[in-house]
Amino acid sequence: MKQLILILFATVSFGSFGQIQSRSYSAMLYKLLDHTVEEISVSDASEVSNLTLFLDAREKDEFEVSHIKDAKWVGYDNFRMKRMEGIPKDKEIIIYCSVGYRSEKIGEKLEKAGYTNVKNLYGSIFEWVNQGHAVYDNDGNETIKIHAFDKDWGQWLLKGEKTY
Repeated sequence: MKQLILILFATVSFGSFGQIQSRSYSAMLYKLLDHTVEEISVSDASEVSNLTLFLDAREKDEFEVSHIKDAKWVGYDNFRMKRMEGIPKDKEIIIYCSVGYRSEKIGEKLEKAGYTNVKNLYGSIFEWVNQGHAVYDNDGNETIKIHAFDKDWGQWLLKGEKTY
């Protein structure tokens, strides 16, 4: 009976975001995030990547190392709603950072400002890369370098070349 309950728990817990690399990573994300902004899995986000606007909520130096193709930098510490000028309030937006915390907070601000189709990329750029999706440098060239924020957070980045 215990095994059945454990299997059911694992299926429910990891079913919709089954691509997350480890239980400890998933547990960290569960505790870290408030889940106030609708989340989208990496696999679902990759299917709509050319139909949606990706916003990067990391700091400029992180974005300059690499980012999701055609992503627009909006920042976190110095986020300004002015950076959203010209983006329709109903535009499909997927926001990301390193693991999802900063993007969730910026997503909350966007929703408060009237943006109606905002999703937080679950696991953010770390999970994007861990699942084998490409990232690009400022010149538009594919790169394996990813800003890992710091060594503590960098433990969750399993692929690519970590930079700090």
